Amino acid sequence: MKNVPDAAHDLVRAQWLEREAALRQGFAANGVIPADLPARRTGLELMQGILGGELPVPPIARTLDFILVEAERGRAVFQGTPKFDHYNPSGSVHGGWIATLLDSCVGCAVHTALPAGKGYTTLELKVNYVRGLTQDSGPLRAEGKVIHAGGRVATAEGRLVDPAGRLYAHCTTTCLILDLAPPR
Repeated sequence: MKNVPDAAHDLVRAQWLEREAALRQGFAANGVIPADLPARRTGLELMQGILGGELPVPPIARTLDFILVEAERGRAVFQGTPKFDHYNPSGSVHGGWIATLLDSCVGCAVHTALPAGKGYTTLELKVNYVRGLTQDSGPLRAEGKVIHAGGRVATAEGRLVDPAGRLYAHCTTTCLILDLAPPR
Protein backbone atom coordinates (compact mmCIF):
# COMPACT_ATOMS: atom_id res chain seq x y z
CA MET A 1 0.00 0.00 0.00
CA LYS A 2 1.26 3.42 -0.93
CA ASN A 3 1.75 6.43 1.27
CA VAL A 4 -1.31 8.64 0.68
CA PRO A 5 -0.98 12.46 0.87
CA ASP A 6 -2.82 14.03 3.83
CA ALA A 7 -5.43 15.62 1.53
CA ALA A 8 -6.50 12.19 0.26
CA HIS A 9 -6.56 10.47 3.68
CA ASP A 10 -10.28 11.08 4.33
CA LEU A 11 -11.24 9.89 0.84
CA VAL A 12 -9.27 6.67 1.19
CA ARG A 13 -10.71 6.13 4.68
CA ALA A 14 -14.25 6.56 3.33
CA GLN A 15 -13.54 4.15 0.46
CA TRP A 16 -12.17 1.54 2.88
CA LEU A 17 -15.20 1.80 5.15
CA GLU A 18 -17.59 1.67 2.20
CA ARG A 19 -15.89 -1.48 0.86
CA GLU A 20 -16.02 -3.09 4.31
CA ALA A 21 -19.74 -2.34 4.70
CA ALA A 22 -20.54 -3.75 1.25
CA LEU A 23 -18.57 -6.93 1.90
CA ARG A 24 -20.16 -7.47 5.32
CA GLN A 25 -23.63 -7.30 3.75
CA GLY A 26 -22.77 -10.08 1.32
CA PHE A 27 -20.89 -12.35 3.70
CA ALA A 28 -22.23 -15.74 4.67
CA ALA A 29 -22.74 -16.64 8.33
CA ASN A 30 -19.76 -17.33 10.57
CA GLY A 31 -18.40 -20.84 10.46
CA VAL A 32 -15.65 -22.95 8.98
CA ILE A 33 -15.07 -24.09 5.43
CA PRO A 34 -16.65 -27.53 4.85
CA ALA A 35 -14.00 -30.25 5.29
CA ASP A 36 -14.33 -31.63 1.75
CA LEU A 37 -13.68 -28.33 -0.10
CA PRO A 38 -9.92 -27.85 0.44
CA ALA A 39 -9.28 -31.14 -1.36
CA ARG A 40 -11.19 -29.86 -4.41
CA ARG A 41 -10.46 -26.13 -4.47
CA THR A 42 -7.31 -24.04 -4.52
CA GLY A 43 -6.56 -21.74 -1.62
CA LEU A 44 -7.38 -18.76 -3.82
CA GLU A 45 -10.77 -20.27 -4.71
CA LEU A 46 -11.50 -20.73 -1.00
CA MET A 47 -10.58 -17.10 -0.16
CA GLN A 48 -12.66 -15.84 -3.09
CA GLY A 49 -15.55 -18.01 -1.84
CA ILE A 50 -15.42 -16.16 1.48
CA LEU A 51 -15.27 -12.78 -0.26
CA GLY A 52 -18.19 -13.72 -2.51
CA GLY A 53 -20.41 -14.85 0.36
CA GLU A 54 -20.45 -18.49 -0.77
CA LEU A 55 -18.31 -19.74 2.13
CA PRO A 56 -18.57 -18.85 5.83
CA VAL A 57 -16.50 -16.19 7.51
CA PRO A 58 -14.19 -17.70 10.18
CA PRO A 59 -15.36 -17.05 13.77
CA ILE A 60 -12.10 -15.22 14.64
CA ALA A 61 -13.17 -12.44 12.27
CA ARG A 62 -16.28 -11.83 14.39
CA THR A 63 -14.42 -12.17 17.68
CA LEU A 64 -11.74 -9.60 16.78
CA ASP A 65 -13.88 -7.62 14.29
CA PHE A 66 -11.77 -7.73 11.14
CA ILE A 67 -12.52 -9.03 7.66
CA LEU A 68 -10.90 -10.22 4.46
CA VAL A 69 -11.26 -7.43 1.87
CA GLU A 70 -9.04 -8.61 -1.01
CA ALA A 71 -7.48 -11.85 -2.20
CA GLU A 72 -5.46 -12.68 -5.28
CA ARG A 73 -2.72 -15.21 -5.93
CA GLY A 74 0.07 -14.57 -3.42
CA ARG A 75 -1.71 -11.66 -1.71
CA ALA A 76 -4.40 -11.18 0.95
CA VAL A 77 -5.66 -8.03 2.64
CA PHE A 78 -7.64 -7.81 5.89
CA GLN A 79 -9.25 -4.72 7.39
CA GLY A 80 -10.13 -3.95 10.97
CA THR A 81 -10.82 -1.00 13.22
CA PRO A 82 -9.39 -1.24 16.73
CA LYS A 83 -11.89 -0.79 19.53
CA PHE A 84 -11.78 -0.29 23.29
CA ASP A 85 -12.56 -4.04 23.58
CA HIS A 86 -9.08 -4.68 22.13
CA TYR A 87 -7.22 -2.69 24.80
CA ASN A 88 -4.57 -4.07 27.11
CA PRO A 89 -4.20 -2.93 30.76
CA SER A 90 -1.92 -0.04 29.77
CA GLY A 91 -4.61 1.68 27.69
CA SER A 92 -3.71 0.86 24.09
CA VAL A 93 -4.64 -1.82 21.59
CA HIS A 94 -3.20 -5.20 22.60
CA GLY A 95 -0.33 -6.44 20.45
CA GLY A 96 -2.19 -9.73 20.09
CA TRP A 97 -4.93 -8.01 18.04
CA ILE A 98 -2.27 -6.59 15.74
CA ALA A 99 -0.41 -9.92 15.53
CA THR A 100 -3.63 -11.79 14.72
CA LEU A 101 -4.50 -9.37 11.93
CA LEU A 102 -0.99 -9.72 10.49
CA ASP A 103 -0.93 -13.52 10.95
CA SER A 104 -4.22 -13.68 9.04
CA CYS A 105 -2.99 -11.63 6.08
CA VAL A 106 0.31 -13.48 5.65
CA GLY A 107 -1.20 -16.92 6.26
CA CYS A 108 -4.01 -16.31 3.80
CA ALA A 109 -1.54 -14.87 1.27
CA VAL A 110 0.27 -18.21 1.47
CA HIS A 111 -3.07 -20.03 1.21
CA THR A 112 -3.90 -18.21 -2.04
CA ALA A 113 -0.76 -19.69 -3.59
CA LEU A 114 -1.65 -23.31 -2.74
CA PRO A 115 -3.22 -25.86 -5.07
CA ALA A 116 -6.23 -27.96 -4.14
CA GLY A 117 -5.36 -30.63 -1.58
CA LYS A 118 -2.74 -28.49 0.19
CA GLY A 119 -3.02 -26.62 3.47
CA TYR A 120 -0.63 -24.73 5.72
CA THR A 121 0.17 -23.98 9.31
CA THR A 122 2.25 -21.18 10.75
CA LEU A 123 5.68 -22.29 11.93
CA GLU A 124 6.94 -18.84 12.87
CA LEU A 125 5.59 -15.30 13.02
CA LYS A 126 7.84 -12.31 13.70
CA VAL A 127 6.07 -9.02 14.37
CA ASN A 128 7.66 -5.58 14.63
CA TYR A 129 5.47 -2.96 16.31
CA VAL A 130 6.42 0.54 15.19
CA ARG A 131 3.48 2.73 16.28
CA GLY A 132 0.84 2.33 18.98
CA LEU A 133 -2.88 1.95 18.29
CA THR A 134 -5.95 3.26 20.08
CA GLN A 135 -9.66 3.12 19.37
CA ASP A 136 -9.19 6.48 17.58
CA SER A 137 -6.73 5.06 15.04
CA GLY A 138 -9.53 4.33 12.57
CA PRO A 139 -9.59 1.56 9.99
CA LEU A 140 -6.36 -0.29 9.28
CA ARG A 141 -5.36 -2.71 6.57
CA ALA A 142 -3.01 -5.65 6.89
CA GLU A 143 -1.59 -6.66 3.51
CA GLY A 144 0.25 -9.95 3.18
CA LYS A 145 2.40 -10.92 0.21
CA VAL A 146 4.10 -14.23 -0.50
CA ILE A 147 7.88 -14.07 -0.75
CA HIS A 148 8.39 -17.76 -1.55
CA ALA A 149 6.00 -20.69 -1.91
CA GLY A 150 7.76 -24.04 -2.22
CA GLY A 151 6.56 -27.59 -1.90
CA ARG A 152 7.05 -27.81 1.90
CA VAL A 153 7.70 -24.27 3.15
CA ALA A 154 6.36 -20.83 2.26
CA THR A 155 7.33 -17.38 3.52
CA ALA A 156 5.41 -14.13 3.41
CA GLU A 157 5.61 -10.57 4.68
CA GLY A 158 2.89 -8.27 5.96
CA ARG A 159 2.35 -4.60 6.72
CA LEU A 160 -0.32 -2.92 8.86
CA VAL A 161 -1.14 0.60 7.64
CA ASP A 162 -3.78 3.30 7.97
CA PRO A 163 -5.46 5.09 5.02
CA ALA A 164 -2.60 7.62 4.90
CA GLY A 165 -0.11 4.78 4.44
CA ARG A 166 1.43 5.17 7.93
CA LEU A 167 3.02 1.94 9.08
CA TYR A 168 1.94 0.57 12.49
CA ALA A 169 3.52 -2.88 12.39
CA HIS A 170 5.11 -5.30 9.95
CA CYS A 171 5.85 -9.01 10.02
CA THR A 172 7.28 -12.06 8.35
CA THR A 173 6.06 -15.62 8.56
CA THR A 174 7.23 -19.11 7.73
CA CYS A 175 4.51 -21.64 6.98
CA LEU A 176 4.66 -25.41 6.64
CA ILE A 177 2.81 -26.69 3.57
CA LEU A 178 0.71 -29.76 4.35
CA ASP A 179 -0.95 -32.46 2.30
CA LEU A 180 -4.59 -32.49 3.34
CA ALA A 181 -6.07 -35.88 4.08
CA PRO A 182 -9.21 -36.57 2.08
CA PRO A 183 -12.35 -36.36 4.25
CA ARG A 184 -13.84 -39.64 5.42
